[in-house]
Amino acid sequence: MPLDAYALDLLFRQARTHNKFSDQPVTDDELRALHALLKQGPTSANSSPARFLFLRTRYAKEKLAPALSGGNLEKTLAAPVTAIVAYDPRFYEKLPKLFPHNTDAMSWFTNNDSLAATTAFRNGTLQGAYLILAARALGLDTGPMSGFDNAMVDDLFLADRGWRSNFLCNIGHGDPAGLFPRSPRLDFEDACMLL
Repeated sequence: MPLDAYALDLLFRQARTHNKFSDQPVTDDELRALHALLKQGPTSANSSPARFLFLRTRYAKEKLAPALSGGNLEKTLAAPVTAIVAYDPRFYEKLPKLFPHNTDAMSWFTNNDSLAATTAFRNGTLQGAYLILAARALGLDTGPMSGFDNAMVDDLFLADRGWRSNFLCNIGHGDPAGLFPRSPRLDFEDACMLL
């Protein structure tokens, strides 16, 4: 059954990238609910390579600050939560748990570095998109962004785990005062082909 108009507006048509957030906090329970929802989205071989660091404290945000571009600094420091959307290049080590019906699945990646890297990045990015949609579905707003030094973020937050950063996403309850007019989107004829 298709979603109703309200749900489609919430997830897509009226959803916006937020640059300002209210002071309302995002709770641990909300972040746990967010992960519980986003993890249900499909990935190839159920690989689930995305990893998420939810930065909420002043200390964590100030640690992140040197890695941010100037245009992202103020809004990130002010957001209730900044997620580092990362991926685990060694995601395949969890395949015995995540893809138990094929006991050979881990070898697909241990013997092919290029396939492992592509799978980790592609599916981790996909899970980052699920994060955005799950947040919207739970009544939260997001502000995904590039504009940061990946190598510095990896060094500051991820090196001990071997994970790699993909993008950042501010999360909270959006303040409409920070919205820009909606930018145009491509029409079907400009973005699609029927073959």
